[in-house]
Amino acid sequence: MSQTTLPTRAGALAETSAPARRLRDHGRATPWLFLAPYLLLFTGFVIIPVVLGLWMSLHQWDYTLPLKPFVGLDNYIDLFTPGSTTSGIFWQAMQATAIFTVSSVPFLLVIPLLVALLMNAKFPGRNFFRAVYFAPYVLGVAVVAVLWRYLLDNNIGLVNYYLGLLGLPDDTAWLTSTPAAWVALVGVTVWWTLGFNAIIYLAALQDIPVELYEAARMDGAGRWQQFLNVTLPGLRPILTFVTINTLIASANMFGQSYLMTQGGPGRETRTAIYQIAETGLRNFQMGDAAAMSYILTLFLIGLSVVVFWLFRERRGARK
Repeated sequence: MSQTTLPTRAGALAETSAPARRLRDHGRATPWLFLAPYLLLFTGFVIIPVVLGLWMSLHQWDYTLPLKPFVGLDNYIDLFTPGSTTSGIFWQAMQATAIFTVSSVPFLLVIPLLVALLMNAKFPGRNFFRAVYFAPYVLGVAVVAVLWRYLLDNNIGLVNYYLGLLGLPDDTAWLTSTPAAWVALVGVTVWWTLGFNAIIYLAALQDIPVELYEAARMDGAGRWQQFLNVTLPGLRPILTFVTINTLIASANMFGQSYLMTQGGPGRETRTAIYQIAETGLRNFQMGDAAAMSYILTLFLIGLSVVVFWLFRERRGARK
């Protein structure tokens, strides 16, 4: 008995030590060599810009001038000082960002989910409709914005033309008045990006075991009860990802506003990213722009933490 067990144990020990032996044979630097391409890109495009941006926010950084004096936290203090040259325009831009985010995120969470539920059903031509809903997302923001800028034009736009055929007001200034401009920006963004969230929802729906729905039907649950007690709990991790991703994307909206409304009327639709780009690239005040970007980043980090906390609370409550 001992003669048969000893070789077996020796073989098991040899198998468990094989990875460690291979690591010694190839050297401990091997994993880092495989990671090196990613680490180089991550360092060059993430770490260095983050550190450089923080350094710039502590200086009066006008890249057209040779001297860039150190000012410490003055750029940040100016943003919170009423009456300063940067405070008013920055917080107005933050307000515009909040309006767009609050207006667009609910639509970008609910409508893609409804589309995914529809696309998850079996019917003829399902793959075609999946492609149709996702197709706008492959277009660049410049194409989408210019296209809708002409469609929504007050004089030659097809939107007002067809509204007039239906007997509805046909003189709406979609791009030069509020709240019509916000309706246009939110509507175009939802049309453009809902396919991305819908595809993610669809993949998550297909991962929910069919047995759970069968058990719910055997217990007498209707469609609505199945949605509340099977579908939503199964989508909870994906909902967290989609919510945070959509919040960040909405808070960073720039192209639609820049190309469709030019931030107008006045500064009503000039978002924080729009203002940061104008401050840094057009006014050459990169220090102020960097400080603005870090304030926006802190808001987004806080918002992400709140979203994680809310979803974890619900999951814990169900347990």
